[in-house]
Amino acid sequence: MSVLVVGLSHRSAPVPVLERTAVTGDDLAKLLHAVHESANVAETAIVSTCNRVEIYAVVDKFHGGVSAISELLALHSGVPLDELSRHLYVHYEERAVQHVFAVACGLESMVVGEGQILGQLRKAFRLGQDEGTLGRDLHDVLQQALRVGKRAHAETGIDQAGASLVSVGLEVAQRHLGPLDGVRALVVGAGSMSSLAAATLSRAGAREVVVANRTHANAVRLAESLEVPSRAVELAALDAAIADADLVVSCTGATGLVLTAPQVAAQGVGSDGRDRFFLDLALPHDVDPAVGALPGVRLAGLDELRTAQEAAQAIGPEAVDAVRRIVRDEVEAFLSAARAAAVAPTVVALRTKAAAVVESELTRLAGRLPELDERTAKEIQQTVRRVADKLLHAPTVRVKELAAAPGGDSYADALRRLFDLDPKAPVAVARADMDADADAGEPAPGSAAAPWSGSARTVEGAPAADEAAGARVADAAKAAEVARVTRVECAEADCVSGAPADAAADTVDAVDAGTVNAQAESVRAVSARGAAPRDGEQS
Repeated sequence: MSVLVVGLSHRSAPVPVLERTAVTGDDLAKLLHAVHESANVAETAIVSTCNRVEIYAVVDKFHGGVSAISELLALHSGVPLDELSRHLYVHYEERAVQHVFAVACGLESMVVGEGQILGQLRKAFRLGQDEGTLGRDLHDVLQQALRVGKRAHAETGIDQAGASLVSVGLEVAQRHLGPLDGVRALVVGAGSMSSLAAATLSRAGAREVVVANRTHANAVRLAESLEVPSRAVELAALDAAIADADLVVSCTGATGLVLTAPQVAAQGVGSDGRDRFFLDLALPHDVDPAVGALPGVRLAGLDELRTAQEAAQAIGPEAVDAVRRIVRDEVEAFLSAARAAAVAPTVVALRTKAAAVVESELTRLAGRLPELDERTAKEIQQTVRRVADKLLHAPTVRVKELAAAPGGDSYADALRRLFDLDPKAPVAVARADMDADADAGEPAPGSAAAPWSGSARTVEGAPAADEAAGARVADAAKAAEVARVTRVECAEADCVSGAPADAAADTVDAVDAGTVNAQAESVRAVSARGAAPRDGEQS
């Protein structure tokens, strides 16, 4: 099983296409289950924001996974597959992990460094958990991505210097209206973006902030949290609030226009000689584009804000480079730990087989020498077990070290061949380990999680052990606790010895908007089931 990312964002698609593909409300859960139930997909999660729609999946076949996801996204969005494919990008295996980590850090955001993506990623993570579409692999990738994002914001200046999308929009508004410390503002919506806009206006010293929202209680709560004069109004009073406002910020989850040009003009906007600014942060748009054509009115939407350079200038290359180094190091450590964890069931199976051989020989010895006193028998038992442990120590430690490097899975296979291990035994160990984890419950967000391991996920499709291997599989299953301990030892010993830095740097350097559209030909070909995954593709 391998991690796959299929998506489109502000880097690869214009706003009209993003509007058509936006997935919200019940449609999000429907698409989530449709992808999860499709062929070749074992796990899935969806991140859907105002400037990106990305589907994260664990798949057993690259071509089948990309085709199924692309077709379902086209079906649910109503965008023809040929048109949609021109804007899709694909990441696979290690590059998929790197992309998710980069997204969590804000490196892929419209405004580089903005922190809201962490909340959006967390929302996708929780939805996948609630809907039962997450398994161990994707759970660990997303949970670690959230940790990496938090680390990037805590350890670098990208959090302090990186302006949010709201801040950029309000800076554009200030150029049109002048200082914001005396404006009357109307905020339509009470979600995270609207709340951020209201708080920013409050800190800027706005004369008054009016909050309008479908759920009046939420509007009241937001208005009461502000430090400037503020009040909440019902949506029925929206027209009067528009007439009074100098600045209107709208960001709702509505599927149609919230503010139309005739509605706004009817309130005297464009005919009373006042300058006004409308900031539309919603996707699909809340504000009719024709509003921007009214005299004295300036309208800014996501398609205009995407070209703003304020955020990039504010952040500076040092903070961005520091975050890229964090992503590179975290990807190396994560994949190294994953490879080491993948060999743990084989190591446990080897030790289980050795223990079985020792016990068999001790039983045979006891039968041949029944006259041995208890003290001597115990000494012999301890000696034989110590010999077996010492003989196995070096190869098992070494195979864990070698497995942590790229291509390390071949060493686990060699171990199975050299010691003639039943191929079903490591699978049984992994299954028992997963069952034990399930009994204990999934790690809560913020707790330590096992590294991503493709081998553990294959257990669900593995056949049951035959009778000849029954005893060995049973012994392996009993060793689940040993497997878990071994996995921890693998991580502690091998996390520091990751993939070559140059290879990892290649994946991080690929966070570059200029190469996004290079994905188009590849995705079209994959959708036609005729292409091969190209090493080095980036968005």
